Amino acid sequence: MELTRVFDLLENYSTNFGDKQDALAGKVNGEWVKWSFEKFKSHAHLLASGLIAEGIVPGDRVAILSNNRPEWNIVDFASQLAGAISVPVYPTISVGELAFILTDSESKIVFVSSNEIYLKTLLAIKDFAIKPKVYVFELVADAKNWEELIAVGTSNNHSDKISAVKQNTSPDDVFTILYTSGTTGTPKGVMLMHKNLVSNFTAISGLCPVDHTHLALSFLPLNHVYERMISFLYLYRGLSIYYAESLETIGANILELKPHIFSCVPSLLQKVYNRITAKGADLTGVKRKLFFWSLRVAEKFDVGPNAPGLFYKIKLGIASKLIFSKWREALGGNVRCMVSGGAALDQRLARIFWAAGIPVIEGYGLTETSPVIAVSTFDPNGLRFGTVGPLIKDVEVKIAEDGEILFKGPNLMKGYYKRPEDTAEVIDSSGWFHTGDIGEFIENRFLKITDRKKEIFKTTGGKYIAPQRIENLLKSSRFIEQSITVGDNRKFPTALIVPAFVFVRDWAKRKGIELGTTNEELIENPEVIKRINVTISKLNTTLAQYEKIKKITLLPKLWTIESGELTPKLSLKRRVILTANQELIEKMYGE
Repeated sequence: MELTRVFDLLENYSTNFGDKQDALAGKVNGEWVKWSFEKFKSHAHLLASGLIAEGIVPGDRVAILSNNRPEWNIVDFASQLAGAISVPVYPTISVGELAFILTDSESKIVFVSSNEIYLKTLLAIKDFAIKPKVYVFELVADAKNWEELIAVGTSNNHSDKISAVKQNTSPDDVFTILYTSGTTGTPKGVMLMHKNLVSNFTAISGLCPVDHTHLALSFLPLNHVYERMISFLYLYRGLSIYYAESLETIGANILELKPHIFSCVPSLLQKVYNRITAKGADLTGVKRKLFFWSLRVAEKFDVGPNAPGLFYKIKLGIASKLIFSKWREALGGNVRCMVSGGAALDQRLARIFWAAGIPVIEGYGLTETSPVIAVSTFDPNGLRFGTVGPLIKDVEVKIAEDGEILFKGPNLMKGYYKRPEDTAEVIDSSGWFHTGDIGEFIENRFLKITDRKKEIFKTTGGKYIAPQRIENLLKSSRFIEQSITVGDNRKFPTALIVPAFVFVRDWAKRKGIELGTTNEELIENPEVIKRINVTISKLNTTLAQYEKIKKITLLPKLWTIESGELTPKLSLKRRVILTANQELIEKMYGE
């Protein structure tokens, strides 16, 4: 069947994979609870009837604050079937931002997953004149449970109104509003239409070698358009979707489930790589030499016109059998594809994973573009390391005179909710969306992102510096977890660096260096400072003279979403970080 609205996925799934017994699965009390497709579909319809019985009419907003779990998807589809517009929110959001979003969206019903989020929601709405109704997935004392709404739907069948919604819903209708916190300013509600998401997941549906016989693990937040679109793609292809218990259990869940595919962000891949290489560093003798020889072989991996010859393939075959086979086992042994997005992936890392037989396809896009604009593929002519691949079907991109990427396509948002002026700022009179990213085409086909337009700064010497590229280079070191490049209107660039504390402690233990028990003691240790400066010096050799990091300052705490230094998609809130560390920055530029 032809899909034109997101909820058409239900009929498509029913036709092609209707007997699936584990369409969705989540862990409850240590056991995987599987949802057959029929149960998933029937609950979505019953909940839609419950929403209608509670007074929800087409166009009303329904908010979701929850970790990844089957109930999330059921609410998503139930809202669509009732004609409502879903407003997914990060469960880690602050009380203040939550209050703003619920007020701005005028959400009438809020679904939350746990007691903690329930209490946060009550705090956020305590001063509302008209409070939204709050339903909880888990059992919470004195709170309405979502099963109550399903019971209402069971007693009040509104299949006629659901049918009317289906008949009257246009592909151009808004079905969700996603609030982007961004690195500065008040959250903006991105209005996405049915056709936006449908065009996106159908355009990339054949990218990965997976089908209805395979299992996907999901752990990135479903309220972000990236994971949500990927989930729609999984449903379109009939995969079983299993939701990780938490970010802390990803490793255990991978070993337990042996997934064929999952989406991730570069920082996760970097951590996986760092843990693997840390174990390699613990080896001795021939095993250690073989491990790092294999890494050197992997770093030269390439495809297309630059693919190495037969002798390289022989060496890679040896490395794969002796070393990389163990990497694949550590990821369950079945991974056919990992999808990386949300930030730039270090091409050295990408080469190594591809060489290890763990393909990583990298994509690029924004919430406003639903999200994918370009993505690499398994075709040798669809992959170039250091780029985000070719454009997807039916989209257009041109590079403005200042290097900004401009975009048109069926996946472009309708606009920002209640903010026509903000919409006009990013979508010009000719319909081009200004992404705010700087990029270029390689071989007239592969899109390469070089930086964010607003983040590029100029030194007092008149040189423009793209900080994100330097930060990604710094994070390629096993000693560095996070970094931010400083230098706007300064003589030279410097960096604030958060060490990779676990790795540094392991390194110190191997070297017989006593670091003390706290991170504060670690960053003051002369041997640690010396070693990280050696790393900086080595990385500086790959930078232009005006880009070289002249001084660094080590920090004792990771930047997190909860502490306000990272956005929910793990981007740096530069202004926040720079303001908080202004004294340390001035010291680096002092005498």
